[in-house]
Amino acid sequence: MVIMALMAGCARLDHLGKAPSFTPQLESGERVAMLDPGLPLRAEPRRQIDDASLWSASKRSLLGDRRAMKRGDILTVVIEIDEKAEISNSTARSRSGSENMGVSGLFGLPQRINENLPDGASMESAVDLSSSARSGGDGSVRRSEKLTLRIGATVLQVLPNGVLEIQGSQEVRVNFELRELLVSGYVRPEDISRQNEITYDKIASARVSYGGRGQITDVQQPRYGQQVLDAILPF
Repeated sequence: MVIMALMAGCARLDHLGKAPSFTPQLESGERVAMLDPGLPLRAEPRRQIDDASLWSASKRSLLGDRRAMKRGDILTVVIEIDEKAEISNSTARSRSGSENMGVSGLFGLPQRINENLPDGASMESAVDLSSSARSGGDGSVRRSEKLTLRIGATVLQVLPNGVLEIQGSQEVRVNFELRELLVSGYVRPEDISRQNEITYDKIASARVSYGGRGQITDVQQPRYGQQVLDAILPF
């Protein structure tokens, strides 16, 4: 607990009396992919006729394909989430039962026993049982999410089947609050539009994180000691 408290304190010292610092980009995966594009998957012989031709298939030409294809290329991820979900369940169950057994004339034994019983007691109704049970439950879930964002992502690597692994990060600092957007996943090159964009629903194993850090976020979060007690205490 002491180590956790020290780590939490060090993290908050970054924006103590000042705006939170940006994440360094020197060791980011996107920068490494841009510096080291890697070896080509296949060797393509250069045709000398392209040098003198008005038509060129390169990305820099007017009609060239500018979509991200190899390690280090950049594409735009469009995140437009507008989802609503509502689930409602209701259950009810009831049961009742009764049992009654009497021994009014069993060889005269009840009459003989009644003589020794207190006033008002009788063996004519020896067993009388009754039971009743009822249960009911209601449950409902309502969720509404809306998020519209655009972020640039970098191709980290090209898998053997041609699928692109992408990752992107974006940080926006407003006053003393830093908003951070992270996205990662796998996309097919054919799903990338001619505008070099792809929507989030075409990203496999998509991971989208939208959060931040700063003085306002620190105030909204409960203290670490309170979080530990909430997880440990059974009441």
